[in-house]
Amino acid sequence: MRQQTVWPGVRGGAAIGAALGTLAAFLGEIRAPEGLLLLLIVAGALAGAFAVGRRILSVGAGGLALLLSLCLLTPVSRGPLNALVLAQLPQQADAIVILGGGVQCGTRTLEGSSQARLLAGLELWRAGFAPVVTVSEQSDVFSATCPKMSDIEREIIRALYPQGGPEVLTLTSVTTTRDEAARVRELAGQRNWTRILLVTSPSHSRRAAGIFAAQGLNVVSVPAPETRFDYTLPLPSDRLRAVQVVLYEWLSRAKQSVGGTPER
Repeated sequence: MRQQTVWPGVRGGAAIGAALGTLAAFLGEIRAPEGLLLLLIVAGALAGAFAVGRRILSVGAGGLALLLSLCLLTPVSRGPLNALVLAQLPQQADAIVILGGGVQCGTRTLEGSSQARLLAGLELWRAGFAPVVTVSEQSDVFSATCPKMSDIEREIIRALYPQGGPEVLTLTSVTTTRDEAARVRELAGQRNWTRILLVTSPSHSRRAAGIFAAQGLNVVSVPAPETRFDYTLPLPSDRLRAVQVVLYEWLSRAKQSVGGTPER
């Protein structure tokens, strides 16, 4: 009889743990979702074996489901999302700094955010706002076998402008936005730059501008268009992506505030 009572709770707890792991991997952009998912499944199964644990799981999962439903059914995330954005009019500058987004290692192509940032930066160059653009070379912290984002971006620039393209400088071996800011500070000192145009995703723009300003750089934030979702949040799918980026940015700020390294 005891086993008949315990095993349904164990199975239910494991199911809740799996659901929470999947949600955490998506919303928080966790870099190792397999390990986290396994940990939450095991923790949920253990909690489900006890009456108190089952109640905590049920209440917690129910409350989270209600909160997520509110975010999916209404554009309540619009305010927190807009608070992440710093969009300024472009000005004449010395360089256009295109922050790295991501690269798909298997297909050896840029992620959508990287592509949008690169094209937005090149538009500023074509408009004559600065003669130099920078691209970022990711470090080997996360993958030593992944193609370098800077190499792919240089290939795209050469294909678009076989002759007469911009001067392209590479920010080498960067892991975070703070690394990119440090590399730009060095270039600014060497080349006497007085102003840069900073190009990144809208949700990253305010935090990135703050990190660059903390390095003593005169920054004008000119975000690229958002390609992952519609910023007006008309659909539940757009709202889910908005929850993802808001949570990611909040977690990055929390990590930075306690002395951790900010994420990309």
